Amino acid sequence: MGSQMGGEARLRYLDADFDVLAPGSYVTCAVTGQRIPLDELRYWSVDRQEPYVGPEQMVKRDLGLA
Repeated sequence: MGSQMGGEARLRYLDADFDVLAPGSYVTCAVTGQRIPLDELRYWSVDRQEPYVGPEQMVKRDLGLA
């Protein structure tokens, strides 16, 4: 997992990046509850300020299915 200290990070999600508000090694997918290592985080919503494990979960949330 990333070089950050263990535990869950708090992030501010931006258009093409994110800011680390509190250090950690992972965030939790807003749809599945799965831990996402920061170095693997690729999908999030700027409007909802939440991360997703993959594109399927992001689309489900956008369509109101999750």
